[in-house]
Amino acid sequence: MTQTTEAAAVQQPPKPPRVRVHRAWFVAAVTFVTIIGAAAFRSVPGLLIDPLHAEFDWSRGTIGAAVSVNLALYGLTAPFAAALMDRFGIRKVVAVALTVIAAGSWLTVWMTAAWQLMLYWGLLVGLGSGSMALAFAATVTNRWFTERRGLVSGILTAASASGQLIFLPLLSWIIDRYDWRPAAVTVALAALAVVPFVWLLLHDHPADVGQKPYGATEFVPKPPPVPGAARRAVTVLLSAVRTGPFWLLAGTFAICGASTNGLIQTHFIPAAHDHHMPVQAAASLLAVIGVFDVVGTIASGWFTDRFESRRLLAVYYALRGVSLMFLPLLLGPAVHPPMIFFIVFYGLDWVATVPPTLALCREHYGEDSAIVFGWVLASHQVGAAVVAFLGGVARDTFGSYDVVWYASGALCAAAALMALVIRRRAGGEPVAA
Repeated sequence: MTQTTEAAAVQQPPKPPRVRVHRAWFVAAVTFVTIIGAAAFRSVPGLLIDPLHAEFDWSRGTIGAAVSVNLALYGLTAPFAAALMDRFGIRKVVAVALTVIAAGSWLTVWMTAAWQLMLYWGLLVGLGSGSMALAFAATVTNRWFTERRGLVSGILTAASASGQLIFLPLLSWIIDRYDWRPAAVTVALAALAVVPFVWLLLHDHPADVGQKPYGATEFVPKPPPVPGAARRAVTVLLSAVRTGPFWLLAGTFAICGASTNGLIQTHFIPAAHDHHMPVQAAASLLAVIGVFDVVGTIASGWFTDRFESRRLLAVYYALRGVSLMFLPLLLGPAVHPPMIFFIVFYGLDWVATVPPTLALCREHYGEDSAIVFGWVLASHQVGAAVVAFLGGVARDTFGSYDVVWYASGALCAAAALMALVIRRRAGGEPVAA
């Protein structure tokens, strides 16, 4: 009897080891939710132009200037935010940034003058959002992952589009049914709601929980805090500007910002409204861009792990330029199949440029890549700021946005050529183009 029992025990297959999900994926999930919550402020500018113009009689150029300040600070803050994360930790920087966003959005409820829009939405929300920029995603990706970086950066980049998908229809409905002020309060509450998740669940480094980065073969100790965050950000910039790849990446990304955040996100809704399309319908189309942006960006991350980044960038910019050239022919009072095709096509390309740009920053600048990407992102937002302002001026001057669509399409063609000029890294030093 005993022998039979022992034999049966020997014949039983061993239990499979428990498969534990690496903590890096939980950190990525918290980062994803955080960026979604912060994306509310990214959905508002295009929705505010017509209501603010109607209530305060401010010109579209004036409103566009406030959006321009916001977008420029969003970019210019990013490299310093990446350095501050190295000094004080991701959790503290992001929690403070979300609180500043909430304060700026809340204060706009009581504004009565254009300078207040510049201060609250331009300065405060711009500074807060800059610390929540893509440099945040780059820092998390670099610290927690050594494998699947392209995929993770694509997923985290797509989080902003997911937030746009959630908030655009909601905020457009609130503005249409009530007023723009409840929409501003909603943005403030959304930013505040994410703060507890960041404070309780977002760990700064794998060493904090005794783990290796995902895909690493050896344990990576947590580096000591880096003092002089601002000095380091400037030092990295001064080193990067002496290399050709930096200028090409900054130039292409400036055009990326001009043709997305500055153009479509800011001016698509008022341009569609000029053609008698209802605001909620235009906002819904912009939200649909967010749906396909998620697909396109994650796919781009997957492609970036497998194909040459500069060629991917060239394809993305060329396709975007072609689509923008057709947009003036598609705008009208109703949503028709060619417009839906444009929305799907443009959505797939919206920020597909981010994973290969991140990969090229890592390839050329190593441990400084998050800060370098922060400066490249600054150029993205400067490009966006310029077009956000000039788009409003063009509308005031010509009574139409057509010239802006065509000019942006031509710029995208130039960006495709610039991407192909970027050389591969040779040896240990960045290669000048």
